[in-house]
Amino acid sequence: MDQQSISYPVKLYVYDLSRGMARQLSPLMLGKQLEGIWHTAIVVHGEEFFYGGEGIANCSPSGTQLGEPNSMVDLGSTEVNEEIFMEYLSSLGESTYRGDKYHLFEHNCNTFSNEVAQFLTGSKIPSHITDLPSEILSTPFGQALRPILDSISISPPGGNHFNGSYGQR
Repeated sequence: MDQQSISYPVKLYVYDLSRGMARQLSPLMLGKQLEGIWHTAIVVHGEEFFYGGEGIANCSPSGTQLGEPNSMVDLGSTEVNEEIFMEYLSSLGESTYRGDKYHLFEHNCNTFSNEVAQFLTGSKIPSHITDLPSEILSTPFGQALRPILDSISISPPGGNHFNGSYGQR
């Protein structure tokens, strides 16, 4: 008997944390144009999953205080079912993506989204998002702000946080 595989759509929700200010102020402050300060989340199995200073969290799509995303990128589809995906997230929440591992420039929501996208679809998220920290830090102003920015932890309010155990959120 042939078993037909079921596929689930995977989307990347992209939010501009600066709400347009980066586009206006970056030429003056950084000497280069930035379109936004990006926060990303993966939407699959009817939920939005993201990472911040409190660890991995989920909510209904667009359910954080960030509201509607600036854009939604279709990343394709996955055959990973919800149970396997939740086990995967649980293992990430116990190791690589605990809240205390968060770092604004090197280990953030975008590195999480990129890793999860590759697990689900084999594809990465757009490089203009993952390259943003190095683009900012390549400027004198970015280097001057780094000590302050290193201490910032971002975790959009409105999500349910994983505690590292499958099924307990």
